[in-house]
Amino acid sequence: MIEVTDLGYRHHARSPWVFKHHSLSLKKGEVGAIIGPNGRGKTTLLKALLGLIKPQQGSVTFAGLPAYVPQGTDTSFPYRVRDLVVMGRARTLGLFASPSREDYRLADEAMARVGIEALANRRLTELSGGQRQLVLIARALASQCDILVLDEPTSALDYHNQNRVLAVLEQARNDGVTVLFTTHSPQHALAIADSVLLMFGPDEYRFGPCDEVLTDQQLARLYNIDIRTLPFEHNGQAHRAVVPVFGSMA
Repeated sequence: MIEVTDLGYRHHARSPWVFKHHSLSLKKGEVGAIIGPNGRGKTTLLKALLGLIKPQQGSVTFAGLPAYVPQGTDTSFPYRVRDLVVMGRARTLGLFASPSREDYRLADEAMARVGIEALANRRLTELSGGQRQLVLIARALASQCDILVLDEPTSALDYHNQNRVLAVLEQARNDGVTVLFTTHSPQHALAIADSVLLMFGPDEYRFGPCDEVLTDQQLARLYNIDIRTLPFEHNGQAHRAVVPVFGSMA
């Protein structure tokens, strides 16, 4: 469970607010998405609610163990992929303890879930940005967290791997994990999220069920271009596609 109430952050006392009075709530096993234009404060919001930076107002409550997946890693140390993933088990180990056979089994299971088992013995420095992102997601899953927080987890991935990550997040939800992620793709929120937070400005946001919040009008105002959500049917189920009208201005 995640409960964020009246959260606000600015870099110092005289700087403008990045965001303020933002609230959201997710129950166990729910998925939430955060959407906003570049520079609106999505990453800062995640860091503030995780306690990586100190917010100036509001409160955050986590009921469970969180794991964080940043947008990428800038490490230049040539870790093997399997060794990096098993680092997700670090919080369960005693001081100076080494990973056990069970820790490595859980790491292997996490890599298989994300589809990177073939990369297990590769060096991180040999991987593409998208492959590194999948490694970080596997590391978070290996921690057996209760709450999974991800910053643009599909930003460097092709369509196939975007779909794989969304399936992994949906399976995590089915396993009772609460998931919160930022994205530039309203389509991804429609695909798997229960609720969405739209960040319009420092003190203006909208949070609620996806079907209510992700409307043509709200998305057009958020991005300042015309956007249409078009209904279609796939395998007997109703879906909506988000279509930006490039070259237009809302």
